[in-house]
Amino acid sequence: MPAATLTTLSARLVHRVTQVTPGAALCLAIAAVATIIGRLVPVVGSALPAVVIGVTIAVVRRPASRLGAGIAFSARFLLQCAVVLLGFQLSLQSILEVGLESLPVMLSSLAVCLLAAWGIGRMLGVAERLRTLIGVGTGICGASAIAAVAPVIGAASAEVSYAVSTIFLFNILAIAVFPAIGHLLHMDPHAFGLFAGTAVNDTSSVVAVASMYGAAALGFAVVVKLVRTLMIVPISVGLAVVEARKGATPQRLTPGRVVKLVPWFLVGFLVVAVANSFVDLPGGARDVLVEGSVFLIATALAGIGLSTDLRAVRRAGWRPLLLGAILWVLVMGTSLIVMWVTGALS
Repeated sequence: MPAATLTTLSARLVHRVTQVTPGAALCLAIAAVATIIGRLVPVVGSALPAVVIGVTIAVVRRPASRLGAGIAFSARFLLQCAVVLLGFQLSLQSILEVGLESLPVMLSSLAVCLLAAWGIGRMLGVAERLRTLIGVGTGICGASAIAAVAPVIGAASAEVSYAVSTIFLFNILAIAVFPAIGHLLHMDPHAFGLFAGTAVNDTSSVVAVASMYGAAALGFAVVVKLVRTLMIVPISVGLAVVEARKGATPQRLTPGRVVKLVPWFLVGFLVVAVANSFVDLPGGARDVLVEGSVFLIATALAGIGLSTDLRAVRRAGWRPLLLGAILWVLVMGTSLIVMWVTGALS
């Protein structure tokens, strides 16, 4: 590699590190405090305190713009790294078993969500593209699904912003609501992991909610959620076909773009889980990696809390919020009903 290229790459790396360090340091500090709280009050864990502290800071005084890059880095990339590390808790066989077990619940709740988004969204007068974004965000995986589908249907940036803000509100609510429902229904960690993985919108909130319920629930919920995330691909392809029939496909969905729809952290999670199936790590090393993932989760949730923008939620208006609330409740209800019918909820 030419020396000039190495110099340029090094300069860009230094710039990026300098850019993200202040915000990431704030998130790490919040995670450290949240971890101490979690050790003192084990039933609370570190996830909930991290997001509560972050939201409180954002509401009292929105973080300065110079912290934005580091907060975004923590909320997204560090969370994805945490998900990859969670693969050390699982094997390939367990992933296949969980995926098959979750399919009835996952597919039922997704079908109900997408149909309701179309019908109820139309009744409420929510624009077609916006209701599609809220539907896939609620039914599949929050902001990731919205980002993947937006170019396929030609959504405007304002519509994407409104959809993400709507989904984000229910992500935060899920952290308080889902553990309460789990305890009310006396769910074991296995059942709660299935419930959280199929009914909570975003990967970050699934991780937060399940980690509050326990390590056993966390591993199961993450696998269910990642299987659910794969639905981005067929849904995006289906929407591309619909848009093509309308004669207004904003971006042609090539095989290369289809491959790019699969999140890198999902691939990383599977690679780690496969390696974990065949390579015996020392017990201490595995414990360190798992503890590291828990701390990264707290750091990411601090970033998510700090990203709270109540003004964006207000700008979205009441109709998208009402649609998001209805879909959220329908997905929860459908998941619980199918779990009961299939015997997953005793």
